[in-house]
Amino acid sequence: MDTLIMVAQLILGLSILVGLHELGHLLTAKMFGMRVEKFSIGFPPKIIGFQWGETEYSIGAIPLGGFVKISGMVDESMDTEQLSSEPQPWEFRSKPAWQRLIVMLGGIIVNVVTGIIIFVVLVYQRGETYYSRDQVIQNGIVALEIGKQIGFQDGDRILDVNGLPYESINELSGGETLLSSGGYYTVDRGGEIIKIDIPRGFINSFNSEQAMSSFINIRVPFDVREVSPNTTAEKIGLKAGDKILGVNGVQIAYFNDLQSSLAELKGKEATILVERNGQTLEKTAQISEEGTIGIAVNPLLEPVVKKYGIAQSITKGTQRAFGVVIVNAKALGKMFTGEVSAKNVSGPIGMAKIYGNSWDWVKFWSITGLISMILAFMNLLPIPALDGGHVMFLLYEMVSGQAPSDKFLENAQKVGMVLLLALMVFAIGNDILKLFTGP
Repeated sequence: MDTLIMVAQLILGLSILVGLHELGHLLTAKMFGMRVEKFSIGFPPKIIGFQWGETEYSIGAIPLGGFVKISGMVDESMDTEQLSSEPQPWEFRSKPAWQRLIVMLGGIIVNVVTGIIIFVVLVYQRGETYYSRDQVIQNGIVALEIGKQIGFQDGDRILDVNGLPYESINELSGGETLLSSGGYYTVDRGGEIIKIDIPRGFINSFNSEQAMSSFINIRVPFDVREVSPNTTAEKIGLKAGDKILGVNGVQIAYFNDLQSSLAELKGKEATILVERNGQTLEKTAQISEEGTIGIAVNPLLEPVVKKYGIAQSITKGTQRAFGVVIVNAKALGKMFTGEVSAKNVSGPIGMAKIYGNSWDWVKFWSITGLISMILAFMNLLPIPALDGGHVMFLLYEMVSGQAPSDKFLENAQKVGMVLLLALMVFAIGNDILKLFTGP
């Protein structure tokens, strides 16, 4: 069932984005009087389709893309038979270069607009919830596995990133931060100001959802919210609202302090100091073999919640959308230098895992908006067979006044298809390798 949910979300997300992308090409082509022969979401074989006017609309069995076939255009179908005859008024090749350019940019523009709309709506409806820089400085952090690898310690108070203050704890592990050249954190550790460098290629450590949650957290003060029945906590009389002040003489101020202390006392007896209604009580407890006593805790640190009006949401949502493009452009550049591992390239299996095995509409639309912006960016790359390749040749034609020959475009299309197929094989191979070896 978990796999079905992941696959269903991937198919739905890609179908929406591919359908809108190809619709952008179709509408702009028809706007300029070009004949659109086919519109397909998914690749053949065809599952279902119908004819409406001059265009056949269909859904293909392979839900990893789609296409629009425009008369008189050298495209991935490699149908060049029509190019041997004289150009007809309704054909792509007979239209001015600027019109053809708009048609090729149509899908990219629609993906960008889609991504922006998704992020704007999410910001307007959900706002932002995060722990602020002031809260991080006041409480300090919990250094998790990946955080410890670069030198963070529990209780560190992060003052800035690359010499600049930050607003949200989320920025500390954001793409902009991890991809910065010569990046560093400034930390207050017990009154001593130290610098923690961000190692070259550190972003490769964040190659899964589990890894991303293994960097740092904020330290959270707490009290007892609930006592589980038939546990040590119930036996020693702990109650909701109690504050645990110490374990075996070790002061407890934050939940991670309690976790650490109990982990060191697995299966042993310990003295627990408790505050209840202003009184201090001492309890003797048997710690379980799992390092627990049987309580659920109530965090006493509230995150910052920001709500935005429509105008602010448009600004914030647009910034988020283009932020995705900037981060991916930087990552692609660093991939060529070897700083970002090519193992981070994911295919359909990796994308499905990003959606996750539970259906959360907020997460679904967040990821779909993210993929929409990435698709726009990737399609704009000047690679033959992608929209960006056509854009490159059209710009050359507009500048030089001379269009590349149909034979050249046909050969370029073949080269581009080989490159894209090789990339797809590589991405799927990465996915399969991760299934057996982990991230």
